Amino acid sequence: MSFDALTLECFLAVAETGSFTRAAHKVSRTQSAVSQQIAKLEKQVDSELFRRGKQLTLTSHGELLVSYAKQIIQLNREAMDRFRSPELAGEVRFGLPEDFAAVFLSEVLSDYAAQHPRVLLHIECDLTLRLFERFKKKEFDLVLVKINRPEDFPNGVDVWSEALEWVGDQALFDHTEKTLPLVLSPQPCVYRARAIQALNKLKRPWRIVFSSPSYAGTVAAVQAGMGITVMPRNMVPRNLNIIRTKHSGETLDNTHISLLKHHNRNSAVNDLEAFVDAKLKL
Repeated sequence: MSFDALTLECFLAVAETGSFTRAAHKVSRTQSAVSQQIAKLEKQVDSELFRRGKQLTLTSHGELLVSYAKQIIQLNREAMDRFRSPELAGEVRFGLPEDFAAVFLSEVLSDYAAQHPRVLLHIECDLTLRLFERFKKKEFDLVLVKINRPEDFPNGVDVWSEALEWVGDQALFDHTEKTLPLVLSPQPCVYRARAIQALNKLKRPWRIVFSSPSYAGTVAAVQAGMGITVMPRNMVPRNLNIIRTKHSGETLDNTHISLLKHHNRNSAVNDLEAFVDAKLKL
């Protein structure tokens, strides 16, 4: 008995997402194909790997296989990378916002490092506007930033556009006669600027009650009922509520997420850019 890489990739994708549909997007296969791969694997090990119900959860056999599958996939990727001609190597200075690192990129970057052990990643988190200024000074080779016009940069890639949402206690937001307490990152911050601009247009009084560049700190403060914050829709954690706006003036503009690099001459930078772009669009 032997395992093939595609089957294990599908298995890990289902284990990590808890969904055949989301796993299919992650591995760029159809849902039917992923289901067939899981059925094939369960027949191969003669054990059920998932409990099928309202949610997919791993069985004890599934949990045991996860650790082996990760090791097999990592060794497979390292071996393939060793036989590249030429093998990918170099250094990349990558800057990104802390909230994106917290929500999306830890797994993405660990996957990339496993595939390309000879690429040395220097990663820093900062507020978007500071990342942008440091990128212009060539302190970074590649940055992931929230920017309105990536087309202004010859090597800019628009990763996606996402709706910004007010997040927190609906009742607190609906008390329009009271000063709205805000939980926002310090200046300079794109989300902070969008929130304050919208409230000023509405002539609604506001005050900052908690300021932190940390995504985890922001979530904790809002969860504690300290105030309202602003987040992209797909970054709102399950333990917080998206606020239902009642007037068009309360709606926030979309945020645009882009990857910027200086040129196309660095193969390691180009490869990391393509990898991050593909992963974030899944």
